[in-house]
Amino acid sequence: MPATPADLMRQLAELGIEVETHEHPPLFTVEQSRGLRGEIPGAHTKNLFLKDKKDRFFLVTVEEDAQVDLKTIHHVIGASGRVSFGNPERLMTLLGVAPGSVTPFGAINDTGRQVTVILDQALAESEVINAHPLHNEATTSIRSVDLIRFLEATGHEPLILKVSQ
Repeated sequence: MPATPADLMRQLAELGIEVETHEHPPLFTVEQSRGLRGEIPGAHTKNLFLKDKKDRFFLVTVEEDAQVDLKTIHHVIGASGRVSFGNPERLMTLLGVAPGSVTPFGAINDTGRQVTVILDQALAESEVINAHPLHNEATTSIRSVDLIRFLEATGHEPLILKVSQ
């Protein structure tokens, strides 16, 4: 059974990480979430759940307006050949979220550490990062250093790479 948003908040609190969560109607795309700009300060994310030819999985998190070249990203992230999007079943199995709710917080559910977590360098340099708290009916604001600390606590040493154009 995947972790719930309450489980996530409990783990963040146990780590001494302060966050602020804003509830809103379900948002499935970056375009839909643009309506929240101005209300929620900080960098907003776009998350790509990718797999390579050897069935290795990657969660690439970039700033919402970042351009990512999917034809060449495999060179940057260390994938075996070109990547494609992981299917919804594997997304749910590995990160415990459905399409439209992909988030770096999903690392809480990857107890087998099968997903390589990658933060775009430009995003990691932001003071505050906003991401869904395991569902798309809220946005959680977290300091970037605390997001990295959370990821490390889940056993995921995030790779901070320049993946955006």
